[in-house]
Amino acid sequence: MSRLRVLIIDDDVKVCEYLQELLTPDGCEVVAINDPQAGLEKLKTQETFHILILDLKMPGINGLELLEKIRKVDKDIAAIILTAFPSLESATDAINLDVSAYMQKPFSGEDMRETIARVARKKGIVVRREDELHITIGKRIREERRKKQLTLKQMHKRAGLSVSLLSQIERAESSASVSSLFKIANSLDVRISELFGDF
Repeated sequence: MSRLRVLIIDDDVKVCEYLQELLTPDGCEVVAINDPQAGLEKLKTQETFHILILDLKMPGINGLELLEKIRKVDKDIAAIILTAFPSLESATDAINLDVSAYMQKPFSGEDMRETIARVARKKGIVVRREDELHITIGKRIREERRKKQLTLKQMHKRAGLSVSLLSQIERAESSASVSSLFKIANSLDVRISELFGDF
């Protein structure tokens, strides 16, 4: 399992401490920096970070201006923007800078963990053992469905679950309830345990 490296740049020490305490038990390696310039310098070193959590409003520099400079150093890093003052303008600018998520402060720990997991999955990095399970289940469902030459629409009719939910489960973007897995297994004519692979 890859160890996710997260860099936090936020002038609020309490936010940095909170995020470190929240993400470290999930197996993330977290580095928190309160000075925007020092954060930029950190990224210029040979260290690799997968995810950047960046505050929008900091003294001396706007988070999006800083992200523009960061993009010149690291085009691939996934950026999550935090802001207590969301606006259409900053959200649009964030999209233009290929921001993976735009979160309003205050945020819940669960929201942040879900956002990190979703962003990491898109990058092909597994954060939690639980995510590995979701990926395995999604892969097994897709394999069985294709083996039986079923479309998502046909699965929707058989299982009574929306095409959107089935697609999210296959891509491991949504965790399936036991009830949903039971319906999917029945519609594929397999035992529910077969969807868990080697877990």
